[in-house]
Amino acid sequence: MLEQIHNFKTYLLVEKKYSHNTIESYERDLMKFMESVSKELSHIQEQDIHEYLKKLKEEGLNERSISRNISCLKTFYKFLLIDRVVKENPMENIEIPKLKKTLPHVLTEEEVNALLEVPLTDAYSYRNKAMLELLYASGLRVTELISLTLQDVDLENALIRTMGKGSKERVVPIGEYAQRYLTLYIQEYRSQLLKKDYNDYLFLNNHGKPLTRQGFFKIIKERAEQAGIHKELSPHTLRHSFATHLLNHGADLRSIQELLGHSDISTTQIYTHVSNEHLKENYQEFHPHGK
Repeated sequence: MLEQIHNFKTYLLVEKKYSHNTIESYERDLMKFMESVSKELSHIQEQDIHEYLKKLKEEGLNERSISRNISCLKTFYKFLLIDRVVKENPMENIEIPKLKKTLPHVLTEEEVNALLEVPLTDAYSYRNKAMLELLYASGLRVTELISLTLQDVDLENALIRTMGKGSKERVVPIGEYAQRYLTLYIQEYRSQLLKKDYNDYLFLNNHGKPLTRQGFFKIIKERAEQAGIHKELSPHTLRHSFATHLLNHGADLRSIQELLGHSDISTTQIYTHVSNEHLKENYQEFHPHGK
């Protein structure tokens, strides 16, 4: 079974162009599935799948995670059929439930400004300031942010080159704030974070290694607490705020789609709902008969 999972991971990476994070999630889901079902792959039937999904619900797994498990198993069994490991697909009649679309959490412009007011005292604070300014200026995903190298940054032309989902490259412009603090960080402070082993990753941790997703998540949570922001917040919140604020100030949806690297504009359209909610709140607050 471990061999099949290894081959499946290679298939996802090479042929399907899935991101490393998705592949890792699928691997965790499959390992849990194999441990729970405890049968040879060719002996697993549809009833076994139903029982496993029921168990996940009983464990309190949310709808989104269960949908991901179903998607993972569907893709896995299609691969096993192609590879002739199994002759029948127990996932054939199992459908992925439609999820309710939830509006993304966004910060107000005032909250973003408070978040970006990083007290600049040392190399770490300049790194944090540069990261947060860049994230808000570009709408990068956190994985794209921590994967940046020095070669991906064009300070002179204020551009960032990044590899998004599906290994799609895009070039994103950045504003003067991000440009200024990136320049300061790269030219004056990044070298202080380097240790014995050189690497060209843009953002480094205290060991001189590339910053991790978990490391950045910790930084943004601590910074939000310092700024007095008590909303639910993650690195993706700045990406959502980037898109929503652009839309609020008149940017067209197609341009925002390109900046975010969405392959389908329907994904980008959720930000129109966020903006409509903002308009409704303003109307109710400021119109004489709004309430």
